[in-house]
Amino acid sequence: MPKITMPVSIYALGGLCEVGKNTYCIENANTLIIIDAGVLFPGNEFPGIDYLVPDYTHLKNNRSKIKALFITHGHEDHIGGIPYLIQNVHIPVIYAPKLAAALIKNRLESFRLLDRVKIVEYDENSKISIDDFVVSFFRVTHSIPDSFGIVVDTSEGRIITTGDFKIDLTPIGPDIQLNKIAKLGSEGVDLLLSDSTNSENEGYTPSERNVFDSINDIFLKAQGRLIVATFSSNISRIQQICECALLHNRKIAIVGRSMENAVAIARDYGYIKVPDSTIIDASSIKYYENSEIVILCTGSQGEEMAALSRIAQGDHRDIKIIPGDTVIFSSSAIPGNGVSIDNVVNQLTKCGADVITNSILSDIHSSGHPAKQELRLMLKLLKPKYFMPVHGEYRMLTIHGEIARSVGLKKENIFVLENGQSVSLVKHKCEIGYQIPWGVTFIDGSDINGLPRSVIEDRRLLNEDGMVAIVMGLNPKTNVMIHSPHIATRGFVFDKHVKLISDIEKEIEKNILMLLHGKTSYAELKTTMKNVAQQMIYKETNRQPMIIPLIISTL
Repeated sequence: MPKITMPVSIYALGGLCEVGKNTYCIENANTLIIIDAGVLFPGNEFPGIDYLVPDYTHLKNNRSKIKALFITHGHEDHIGGIPYLIQNVHIPVIYAPKLAAALIKNRLESFRLLDRVKIVEYDENSKISIDDFVVSFFRVTHSIPDSFGIVVDTSEGRIITTGDFKIDLTPIGPDIQLNKIAKLGSEGVDLLLSDSTNSENEGYTPSERNVFDSINDIFLKAQGRLIVATFSSNISRIQQICECALLHNRKIAIVGRSMENAVAIARDYGYIKVPDSTIIDASSIKYYENSEIVILCTGSQGEEMAALSRIAQGDHRDIKIIPGDTVIFSSSAIPGNGVSIDNVVNQLTKCGADVITNSILSDIHSSGHPAKQELRLMLKLLKPKYFMPVHGEYRMLTIHGEIARSVGLKKENIFVLENGQSVSLVKHKCEIGYQIPWGVTFIDGSDINGLPRSVIEDRRLLNEDGMVAIVMGLNPKTNVMIHSPHIATRGFVFDKHVKLISDIEKEIEKNILMLLHGKTSYAELKTTMKNVAQQMIYKETNRQPMIIPLIISTL
């Protein structure tokens, strides 16, 4: 009996043309598995928004096919969306490496969702069968321990995703399994999905060992307190900071809830090795000499509510900047966060701190992502027939596609796609597949429904052009204006606009009185109020504030 062909679709709901909210799906007629469920951290263009996650409508519509979620590693752009995902659709089981599993459990506990899903740990020897799919793993090096690439063998061919990686030959943790990767390549790979974040950089990404030498040099030179800001999930970096603190006999104060949680979990699992006697509470800093203290905190991206921002503003209960402090930003800026970081740096400097950020003279950040030579090597080892660059902005994906061509892949076998576009794998051959419904959900607080884009546009409008409210009193029985239109503004009016506001009030009153002489409605009155104000304001100021017309019924 001939083998039944079941086309396999591969697509992203997040992670293409952006650095964040990584959510990749592999699906056939009966089965759908998800690889990673991340968030994207918003820039200033999304005021009041905590996270961006994918729109999960497609997964809701195919909920009966969803069999598992696989996690490559424990960074927020790969696990941060899990609480929102499992409140939208039932995920039978999450397979994750040991450290990522612990971080996921901690996050789900904070949402009171831990009982909603089963979490199973995997390692490099695990092999998991799910219907027609067989999933296995290989270890990679990254900026967090327990990072893996994932192999999905299907009836139609083999799919591999590298996850986030770099080829670090002197890593802080276990080695990348280059021999296993080469063996997979010799066996045959039909479609490769690979990390594109550093595809613009030639050469190799520096080893984490280089970072240790730079941080150690700063420890040697610093006379006062050291304040080190980094990502709470950058466990490898935190371990190096702890090693330097031990070497220089400094106590470590850990500040920031996410940092405290991440360090506690990593110490429990042995990824961060530091004796209890070295860790002190922030309230105990005052009992030590300045030269005996390291403060490890969140806020390397200038986040307004993070520990470093509160310290810079003088709002932290236990820590104030004093002249002689050295502040280290041990993470490079995520695109869009430059202004926020600059504001924090300026405030720290104003308070008397010596601030060190990433520079040629101070190599204190080493990316966890591969540069061009590492990408070439991964492609050479795996030798895929077809290639789909992932995890990057569009230019990064395009450059990664060009790298693939340079090592021998045909142009027609390279798929530079956007979220929602799919690749169809049938009998070891790939082609562009059907379009998947996709979108973005804006998370404000813990509401899983998110906010509609119209609310975001309103916030942006308020942020940029302010608000104008027009209030008028009306007797609904007699259709007589009791109180003339009055305008109140927020974030808009200046001294030179006082006459403009007065002119608008008079023009609105004239138009409303004309309408009241005939048959009209509240809707028509409000529309007139808004249109008159909008036209006059734009003509005089070239601005478009939010305009809110209000009619108060007065009997």
